[in-house]
Amino acid sequence: MIQVTDLSKSYSRGDKGLVHALVDVSFEIAKGEFVVVRGASGSGKSTLLNLIGCLDVPTSGRYLFAGEDVADYRDKQLARIRNQKIGFIFQSFNLLPRTTAIENVELPLVYLDGRVDRKRALAALERVGLAARARHFPNELSGGEQQRVAIARALINSPGLILADEPTGNLDQKAGAEVMGILQELHKEGRTILLVTHDDEVARYARRELFLRDGRIISDRTLPGHGHSTAIGGAR
Repeated sequence: MIQVTDLSKSYSRGDKGLVHALVDVSFEIAKGEFVVVRGASGSGKSTLLNLIGCLDVPTSGRYLFAGEDVADYRDKQLARIRNQKIGFIFQSFNLLPRTTAIENVELPLVYLDGRVDRKRALAALERVGLAARARHFPNELSGGEQQRVAIARALINSPGLILADEPTGNLDQKAGAEVMGILQELHKEGRTILLVTHDDEVARYARRELFLRDGRIISDRTLPGHGHSTAIGGAR
């Protein structure tokens, strides 16, 4: 599903000159894999996730997504890929505060063709156990419930790839375990999951780990005892 070859990303930081966030990164992720990305702060994890999610474009290198060479795509083409084929889950939930849970879930449909499908959105909320909270606003929901709304939103267009950036980082242990349980089920259904985390317990849900340092992949390994865990650390 994902194939990157010599992918690099550099930024200009004024007096600091050119900052090399990613340097000649190459790897492949097959359809249905559950991969965790780890590394210290500033190692290039978020930059990599942004490139894989078509939120940014590389400075150089090649990126094939589901057979499409997207490295040189324009904004409109990248938006199509993001909306139709990728689901995003962020640490901060990224819900619109004055919009109900079900309206937040419907947003990708609005961006796709301007039409909403209330039944489809409700089914997505039911999938994460929140159908009864459909009319509630984000400030009326717990952190775990907000993240489950975000997962429902990510699923509304049935994407094959789920990108999760520290999805349990703002959650307590119980809520974090619930979120990871949902992601585990999505993986079992055949979706590809790429997840950034600092949490050892979260990483144990994955089958494979990419470890970054200074913008480079220094290890790519299969994780022992992959695919399950019993506890999730709280916010950090």
